[in-house]
Amino acid sequence: MSAQPTSDPELVEVFDTMQESEAMVVHGLLTSAGIESVVTNLEAPQDVLPGVGGISVRVNAAQAEDARQVINDFRNNGASDDDSSLIDDDRTQS
Repeated sequence: MSAQPTSDPELVEVFDTMQESEAMVVHGLLTSAGIESVVTNLEAPQDVLPGVGGISVRVNAAQAEDARQVINDFRNNGASDDDSSLIDDDRTQS
């Protein structure tokens, strides 16, 4: 019996930011909710592409909606006044 190679699931961006700390907060939220996520660096050479780059949080496409809901719930309900600035409204992908 031969085993079929398993391909990596498609990863979908659910959050992006220029701040590593924001990405790590979102990654921790998703991990706590049982959603595996990957934080990727989108750095680009600043002399060629100034202002391009940042950090992206990606999840399996099947969990993308759940991940976005966790992020939105935290932003709307779970974030204290001190934490609310950690995740800006315009950073979550729709």
